[in-house]
Amino acid sequence: MYPQNFYFTKDHEWVAVDGDTATIGISDFAQKQLGDVVFVELPEIGKILAVHQTIGSIESVKAVSEVFAPISGEVTAINTELGNVPEAVNQDPHGKGWIIRLKMAAKSDLNALMKAADYEKYLEGLAH
Repeated sequence: MYPQNFYFTKDHEWVAVDGDTATIGISDFAQKQLGDVVFVELPEIGKILAVHQTIGSIESVKAVSEVFAPISGEVTAINTELGNVPEAVNQDPHGKGWIIRLKMAAKSDLNALMKAADYEKYLEGLAH
């Protein structure tokens, strides 16, 4: 179910790596927990993020949730389409619903994240 080449956090963010660039979003599990997304607050391009620093927030019909940086780095792109189509987070959370792209500061940050199989086991543990 979850892309096998992605990394995941216990806070339900995902990371897809392409060279020194990481694309970040929230998982399918997270978007289902939030419900219908109505607004996504994005950071400015150029912002330097540390691990667990707030990227922005996602507002849904149920609640507002902060999104945390799973890895450190400099914001190089934001998904401006989410301003017009915030529901892309619900419709395609691992694709068009991406939130930001970072130039990674340290690839070693990835060592603290879960691969897809481990994340799926983590989710199973939450169900009990």
